[in-house]
Amino acid sequence: MKKTRIALLLNSILWAVIFIGLIYTLIAPIILDQLFSAMLTGTVVVAGVIARQLMFRGHVRAASIILLVVFDLILILSIIISNGTFGASYSSLVLTTVLAGVLLGGRGGYTFAGINTLIGLGIMLFQDSLPVTMIPQNPVTFFSSLVVYVFFIAALLQASAQGFDKLTENLRRTQQELTEKNQEMQKFAVGLEATIAARTAELNTANIRIERRAKQFEAISKISRVISQTQNLDILLPQITELISQQFNFYHIGIFLMDVNMEYAVLIAANSVGGKKMLARNHKLKVGQTGIVGYVAGSKLPRIALDTGADAIYFNNPDLPETRSELALPLLRKANEIIGVLDVQSQTPNAFSQEDVRTLTTLADQVSIAIENAKLFEEQQRVLLETQAFYNNDLREGWGRFTRAQNIAGIQRRNLKNSFLPEPLELPGAVEAVRSGAVFQKVESDGTSLLTIPIRLREQTVGILNVKSGYNRNWSDDELDIVSAIVGRAALSIENARLLEDSQRIAQREHVIGEISSKIGASTQIEDILKTAVRELGMHISGSQVTVEIGSDD
Repeated sequence: MKKTRIALLLNSILWAVIFIGLIYTLIAPIILDQLFSAMLTGTVVVAGVIARQLMFRGHVRAASIILLVVFDLILILSIIISNGTFGASYSSLVLTTVLAGVLLGGRGGYTFAGINTLIGLGIMLFQDSLPVTMIPQNPVTFFSSLVVYVFFIAALLQASAQGFDKLTENLRRTQQELTEKNQEMQKFAVGLEATIAARTAELNTANIRIERRAKQFEAISKISRVISQTQNLDILLPQITELISQQFNFYHIGIFLMDVNMEYAVLIAANSVGGKKMLARNHKLKVGQTGIVGYVAGSKLPRIALDTGADAIYFNNPDLPETRSELALPLLRKANEIIGVLDVQSQTPNAFSQEDVRTLTTLADQVSIAIENAKLFEEQQRVLLETQAFYNNDLREGWGRFTRAQNIAGIQRRNLKNSFLPEPLELPGAVEAVRSGAVFQKVESDGTSLLTIPIRLREQTVGILNVKSGYNRNWSDDELDIVSAIVGRAALSIENARLLEDSQRIAQREHVIGEISSKIGASTQIEDILKTAVRELGMHISGSQVTVEIGSDD
């Protein structure tokens, strides 16, 4: 900015120097008869042209210094050859001082002021030693110098005024631009504040939403951990309703399961007082028709009902008068088969959003898994009990057949002699041991120590071990463990032997059946087939009479 302003001033000054100098150079020899003065002025014009070329190339300060130095030297030379302090050029030293101040600033002006003062003082001191005047001094000379100086100063003032006007215009334009920029910045600041406020509000809303979802998922995690530990469906479903109500602070939680015919959604569990009343009267809803629960049971899609518009019709349940929002979620198996509906009701209007649907759908999936797991566990328990009952019955019958086939009810060792028992004995403590399944100990009045241990095989008592000691014996834990282990191993071995014998008997039976079938199948005549059948049966059923009749009396 400063360099541009100085360049503008320098350009105006150079134009003035060149224009006025040319005029003086042309007029001085003709009108004033001053050829030497014209030559000096021409030198200044040439310096002005050179300075102008430097200025156009960007060397503004160098152009200013060249112009000032040449101009000052020409003026000093003019003063010396025009009668010194008495000549018309002596006062022209003021001119270069003013130009220096304008072009080079305050420091340049003071520098040229000092130089010109010393030069003027020197000329004054050596006035008598100056050479002969080459430029005659007369009123015309003084007047012509005055005219040049006046016009030059006028040009300088015009250039300064133009520069000042341009500077003022630039300042005004800059101020206007700054004002416009300031207004734009204010508008931008207002818009930015509004944007920041909007973004902050959105961020706060998002944070609240994220925090809420985090709490919801934390609650779902807690509920999942608790319900995964419960396998009894009658305990599980009420527990789920209570946990959801506590963790999410909902007014009413109800679990509906589909009936056998998939026609009704039947309320199975609820946490609220009104829900328990509905349970007492066996509350159920028609699939696809009644309420949002019926709608969800039919469509398998979540549904939200709010306390506005047409949805308000769903809130006419006298058992749940405080309901203002309701959300029903389908409980689905993996094959997208519906097993029930999770009904969630709140006292807050517009309590549920689509995000709540997505979040609570995860909870509904966990509830579905828990229900399926509980049902599967109950089914497995039922099958296990049936299998256990069948196995126990088979075990008892098998041992009964085994003892009857072996004609042995037990074995007794007395006085180093073993004897088999054809019939069971009434052993002391047997009833107690069988009932409790534990070891029975007793000391008789005569000091005899009794030890009765149930022989158990796969949780079933298949026999009794009775030990009598003739003195007051204190059975140690190690002895009891040894006896129990031996009895258990013996029972297992007997069971293996019994199973082996049964397997061999079945194999023998199948072998006989196979042989008889092969012999019968080898014949093609009816008489031969009958004879073979009767003969083989008679051979394998000893001491029997076999008769076969075919046809009927009808």
